[in-house]
Amino acid sequence: MRNIRIAIDCDDAAIELKNIVFDHLQVRECAVTDLAYAADKEAMYPEIGYNLAKKIQSGEYDRGILICGTGIGMSIIANKVRGVYAGLCHDVYSAERLRKSNDAQVLTMGSRVIGAELAKTILDAWIASEFLGGGSQPKVDQIVELESQSFG
Repeated sequence: MRNIRIAIDCDDAAIELKNIVFDHLQVRECAVTDLAYAADKEAMYPEIGYNLAKKIQSGEYDRGILICGTGIGMSIIANKVRGVYAGLCHDVYSAERLRKSNDAQVLTMGSRVIGAELAKTILDAWIASEFLGGGSQPKVDQIVELESQSFG
């Protein structure tokens, strides 16, 4: 797998799965950083997800992985940061399309929804995928354009 800079974080509902995913990325020799935002303080998923998304926005990391109980909340908050696109994936096809069709930098997953082996398979598909452009490019351009109307 390519050596892209990846940040990972989770809330208290997903520590075990986050550790498994982190170890999986290290075995695959990915440049992964566990942000562990809530390690020394009590933090809810909105803070955790927002922190990671801001690091993607600034260019500190190329991609991010956020895990909570369902993955829904993390997806919502990560999408509140301008220029950061996140999607919830619980299957391989969606993970591939998240990158190939939508150029999303953040993958979210739910620890109460999927198991460790499926999470690793989803992750591998997402990392191996790149934005294809083509017919998806005008759609992604429109997302960026419409986003500017909300964020000013």
